[in-house]
Amino acid sequence: MTDNGFASVPAVKQYLKMAEDCGVDYQPYLKQCDIDPNALVNNTGRIPGSALEQLLNLLITASGDPLFGLHCARFVQQNSYNVLGYISMNCGNLDEVLTQMPLYEKIVGEIGTSKRVISGGDTCLSFNCHFSDPLVRQHATENVLASWDQFSKNYLHLAGKPLRIHFEHAAPQQEELLEVYRATFGCEVLFNQEFSGTWISREDVYRPIEQANDQLLKTLLEHASQELRQIDLGCSMRDRVKNMLRLMISEKLPSRERLAEEMGMSSRTLQRKLNDEDAHYQQILDELRLELATHYLAREDLGLDDIAFKLGYQETRSFYRGFKHWTGKTVGEFRKELLTTTETQGR
Repeated sequence: MTDNGFASVPAVKQYLKMAEDCGVDYQPYLKQCDIDPNALVNNTGRIPGSALEQLLNLLITASGDPLFGLHCARFVQQNSYNVLGYISMNCGNLDEVLTQMPLYEKIVGEIGTSKRVISGGDTCLSFNCHFSDPLVRQHATENVLASWDQFSKNYLHLAGKPLRIHFEHAAPQQEELLEVYRATFGCEVLFNQEFSGTWISREDVYRPIEQANDQLLKTLLEHASQELRQIDLGCSMRDRVKNMLRLMISEKLPSRERLAEEMGMSSRTLQRKLNDEDAHYQQILDELRLELATHYLAREDLGLDDIAFKLGYQETRSFYRGFKHWTGKTVGEFRKELLTTTETQGR
């Protein structure tokens, strides 16, 4: 079993509520997985992702429900995504929600990563589960996609249906189970796909979220940034620097001195701590820029000047040079290949 970082307590509780609904006494399983029940009291708490993976294997088997993960979505709540859920509720539309997700997704946990891709005017929000157990990976993925759908309907009050749902895993053989998938999402559900994700129309992506509050959103984003800083205290200095840069880079690329100040230390101390890990500021910055560039280049609605600005470059040509150095390809070549692949996968 691989190290899957951590999972947030609200995410764990959603699975426990489903187990309870199936008549499963989960307390012995918590003990078997070395999960202290007291650790589940605080919704800002976290448990090891490996422990959740082990727990889910036990709960899924004990429930006897072949759609355990899918049915978990009925228990999604406002706080299921921690502060990220409230951030979503106060964004202007789904486009803004999806823009914030890569920055703050870690607050929810590290059991998987989501990625936004735009193709042919439509958006796909994909999810890559990090669990290695095939059974758990399938149920966790189904829960995530179904929970996104329910959260959008119940708390963002977006009535639109997905265009289609993609799952990497194979379809169940029973027709009655296939009908449950279609009824859950209200659209076509395809299996054995290149990646798992939800496809959304351009109209729904830009549909206004009625309760959006810009002032409250700013407060929530500040709170989320503070929460990420607390999470990062247990990480390596390399990861802390990368995560801090992720939060600051879109506004203005911080100097090492400014970055150190935000992290509560001197520039000299920061450099010493990085040296201890054989890490370097520029290397970390380049890794982050490549990661974000790949994310942004998948969006057809973003121009290259806009992407360069979001990566902290003052001149677009500096972005071009850096990208060619990192990948051996021009920005244009990379984007063309990326969008062509996505267009093929989205059909």
